[in-house]
Amino acid sequence: MQKFIVKGGSRLRGELKLQGSKNSALPIMAASVLPEGQCLIENCPELTDVYSASRILNCLGCKCSFSKNKVMTDSSALSSAEIPEKLMGEMRSSIVFMGAVLGRMKECTVSIPGGCELGPRPIDMHISAMRKMGIDIRETGGRIICRTRSDRPKGAKINLNFPSVGATENIILCAVLADGETIINNAAREPEISDLCGFLRKCGADIKGDGESRIIINGREKLHGCEYSVMPDRIAGATYLSMTAAAGGEIILRNACVAELEPFLSVIEQTGCTLNTGENKIYIRSAGRIRAVRDRIRTMPHPGFPTDAQAVLMAALCTADGTSVFEENIFDCRYRHTDALVKMGADIQVMGKIAVIKGVKHLYGANVEATDLRGGAAMIAAALAAEGTSEISRIYHVDRGYEKIEEAVRLLGGDIKRVQ
Repeated sequence: MQKFIVKGGSRLRGELKLQGSKNSALPIMAASVLPEGQCLIENCPELTDVYSASRILNCLGCKCSFSKNKVMTDSSALSSAEIPEKLMGEMRSSIVFMGAVLGRMKECTVSIPGGCELGPRPIDMHISAMRKMGIDIRETGGRIICRTRSDRPKGAKINLNFPSVGATENIILCAVLADGETIINNAAREPEISDLCGFLRKCGADIKGDGESRIIINGREKLHGCEYSVMPDRIAGATYLSMTAAAGGEIILRNACVAELEPFLSVIEQTGCTLNTGENKIYIRSAGRIRAVRDRIRTMPHPGFPTDAQAVLMAALCTADGTSVFEENIFDCRYRHTDALVKMGADIQVMGKIAVIKGVKHLYGANVEATDLRGGAAMIAAALAAEGTSEISRIYHVDRGYEKIEEAVRLLGGDIKRVQ
């Protein structure tokens, strides 16, 4: 099994081009089953989750190839509406194929998806919304079997009780080929949803209001293929900025989504790091000993502080002057990385949704296991700031969301290598 060996103590310095967004690429790949033709999706990050999505597309009868950050799909001969349980289990976001396949094939069979174990992430809202759109759904043996009651899904008014990203995406994917108008109230506002809608609009879809809490979709009878470039990954951006804050140094992120990163930038600026932003660029300089964040850091749906950035920022704050407090409001089990940080010398107390981080003078190298995607990235950030050498195993979690992270860190001067 592969692992990372990280030697701490090197300040980071240099420029890095930000990868394409994982959380955009995957739903856009699912959406490529909707047009009856070819799609070219550029700036796709090279991730294990992207390869999983490619396997699902090919299983459905869509011709899909992935090379040099480009995905080419041709769904003109889509032949299957069933995704095997093994493929569904490879990643959590596989559930968005439900809405897309339903929209195109008028039926689908899926199972409960896999991915990081971050606590309950029920798909009740997805199923409830599909039923409102005229879909008959039954669950048997862990399989979810869906069929439209008529020749197309029906437009509907759907009120979400929580702005779920996955549910919002699934409704949009099902609605673009539905009969009539679909209105989503309390829709998720994440930038990646707007990116998905941008792709669908290039395919001919009629969508308005994405980025706001009310999205209106007028169903079309048919969509066509297009060329589209995936937005930069704001969570990868937050990760490399946190690594620099932790280890010290100065870097420039190019191809950066500055506006979309603002909820994170406004918090990390409180640590005393120097931040400058320009057109698609972010500069950060850290003296290596940052300040604690004075305000409680509450993870919230966008435009609040992103839950995906919680772990990496926490790693940086482990050696800050003072005490920082996190409140996790999205996932129940998102503090699983804290045991590894404590093993490296951090002072962290977790009480339910609250984590209190008292800055220590030094972290120390240790052997730790990545618990999930963002937790694994947090361990790399902590290891870069630590004294001595760290060994991080179970790095397949990290490979789900970061494109060749060891190469990016080495480009910035960090001492990291991947070994068997």
